[in-house]
Amino acid sequence: MPELNRNPVQATRIPAESKKSLIKKDLVRNRFIYLMLVPVLIYYAVFHYGPMYGLLIAFKDYGIADGVWNSPWVGFAHFQNFFESPYFWRLLRNTLMISLYELLFAFPAPIILALLLNEIRLIIFKRVVQTISYLPHFISIVVVAGMLVDFFARDGLINNFLGFFGVEPTAFLQKSEWFRSIYVSSGIWQGIGWGSIIYLAAMSSIDPTLYDAARIDGAGRWKQTLHITIPGIMPTIVILFILNVGAMLAVGSEKIILLYNPLTYETADVISTYVYRKGILGADFGYSAAVGLFNSVVSFILLILANTVSKRVSEHRLW
Repeated sequence: MPELNRNPVQATRIPAESKKSLIKKDLVRNRFIYLMLVPVLIYYAVFHYGPMYGLLIAFKDYGIADGVWNSPWVGFAHFQNFFESPYFWRLLRNTLMISLYELLFAFPAPIILALLLNEIRLIIFKRVVQTISYLPHFISIVVVAGMLVDFFARDGLINNFLGFFGVEPTAFLQKSEWFRSIYVSSGIWQGIGWGSIIYLAAMSSIDPTLYDAARIDGAGRWKQTLHITIPGIMPTIVILFILNVGAMLAVGSEKIILLYNPLTYETADVISTYVYRKGILGADFGYSAAVGLFNSVVSFILLILANTVSKRVSEHRLW
């Protein structure tokens, strides 16, 4: 009597030829879907992966006339100059502080708004609130920066309002201690509605029978939110939190450049704005590339660490 195969893994192992045939069938069956993927792959290959060879200038004394390959090597000299620069700790501190403020205040804001919108039973009022909260997302950053400059000017709307209470006018955007608060709060106003969409979508996938069972057990709206809604959207929260941690050093430079000035460099100058000034305005391309590469490497490490910690403390992770 032939011996039975007692290894279930070996019994279900697919031969290499069968795998090739399955892949071929899948490519034929879903050829139009894969065809739609081609423009995306071309975009990333041309604009993201193709230019990566230019990172070589971070290790060279780059000159436009010599080009990338013919410029002389300087090794880690640019990195050493940046680490020994008097601006290093200020840039790192400002970048981390603004990112931490955004994690503490801007990141939970869309979650709170989504939870509040989920409790609204009057559909018309809910749609009006959603529409109003979405609108700032579609305003250009240039327009938003212009609004902030006008509102926080010495004779602007904010100072006129505070004047009714006897408060002396203040040039807020020329005070370094006010910059982070203005930057983060304006970001919350602009992105809270748009950011709540993904959490509302996650809430819509929660099984309604869970709420019915909770009501039968006597749970009120607060306990239903605490024990059903929040755990239901927790995977989405964790994934977005990991991505935000990975982007901690990638503070957007566009809005800061439009708002800051030499009087607020002490709290407003971040790594990305420093790269802009050294690379674009100062034409020191090799040095700015080294600073940008340092920023990207640290961001990648933070992303790995955040995903690893999430994997150890919970079952939710990015990969």
